[in-house]
Amino acid sequence: MFRAPLNLFRTLAIAEAISWTLLILGLILRASADLSIAVTIGGGIHGFVFLAYGATAVLVAKNQRWGAGPAVIAIASAVVPYATIPTELWLHRTGRLEGPWRLEPTGDPRDAAWHDRLVRWFLRRPWTLAILLAAAVIAVFVILLIVGPAGGRD
Repeated sequence: MFRAPLNLFRTLAIAEAISWTLLILGLILRASADLSIAVTIGGGIHGFVFLAYGATAVLVAKNQRWGAGPAVIAIASAVVPYATIPTELWLHRTGRLEGPWRLEPTGDPRDAAWHDRLVRWFLRRPWTLAILLAAAVIAVFVILLIVGPAGGRD
């Protein structure tokens, strides 16, 4: 399913937009029907997908050798509702999502860097990478839940 960076990035960009919808619906239900649990559920799903999208954007940016500009735009697009979709379209149209995962070194001198070697090592072990990224996202998610929502608790 995620045999190419494009597939993974597109899937998470769409999931992030869907999670915005769940959060907005939760806010509407809280305001109109006094269902605070709707924000808890929608917000929790959105928060988890938000973090997963950010991790995916970093991984794809590293694999595709994006400069700082496209990487920051990709990550920041998750903050604006539904912005991940036009960002994915822009990255695709400009060729930044083209090509396979870089599993083997090339003649490019950047391939000798320790972080490039590390990324290739993980990309050759997708289950290890998936478990590590999921664990990192879960850990950050739990920490943020413990810290509490922005603006404090009601």
